Amino acid sequence: MKKTALLAGATGLIGSALLPLLLASDRYAKVIVVGRRPVSLSHPKLTQVVTDLGDLEAERLRLIADDVYCCLGTTIQQAGSREAFYRVDFLYVVQLAALTAANFAAQFLVVSSLGADTNSRFYYSRVKGEMEEAVRQTPFRAVHIFRPSLLLGDRPTPRLGERLGAAVLALARPLLRGGWAKYRPVAATTVAQAMLRAAADDGGGIRIHSSETL
Repeated sequence: MKKTALLAGATGLIGSALLPLLLASDRYAKVIVVGRRPVSLSHPKLTQVVTDLGDLEAERLRLIADDVYCCLGTTIQQAGSREAFYRVDFLYVVQLAALTAANFAAQFLVVSSLGADTNSRFYYSRVKGEMEEAVRQTPFRAVHIFRPSLLLGDRPTPRLGERLGAAVLALARPLLRGGWAKYRPVAATTVAQAMLRAAADDGGGIRIHSSETL
């Protein structure tokens, strides 16, 4: 039987690369996109739920799916404050996981970050680590956590820091071997493809997908 996919963060870099893959996949008969603004795409499989991500409970019955893809994420600079960043990268992600688990979704696939660690001295990495720990506690058959390095791709709003970082790492790429390979920049399309492959595996347990393996 074909399944239903739910995607949060469809307008972001990875989410916008993932959505066409989900719609084209024979695995899914229906793809639900949830977010605060609609995507500019029409497809027979596509259902859009436009809502405040802080009020997902009100849309619970419209968020029933087999596989849940969470591509939510921002930066402190983009969000405007630590509190706003925490709301997107921790609260919204964890609330989505809890709600869809209660709706009996089988798999939760979430984008985290290289360096995610609850003990990190960097706030960004620490919040990502806390998010991972919270998601691990939800009763899905499988939880897939993706930890990409610096992402490559065309953002609607370019991030200067990421562009400079990508340029530096591109020059250093030949030197990033062995244990340093995880720091190589990775294309958003590569992460999206890895997420779809992981879901199709239909395995169980908690799986960490590090950047160099994507």
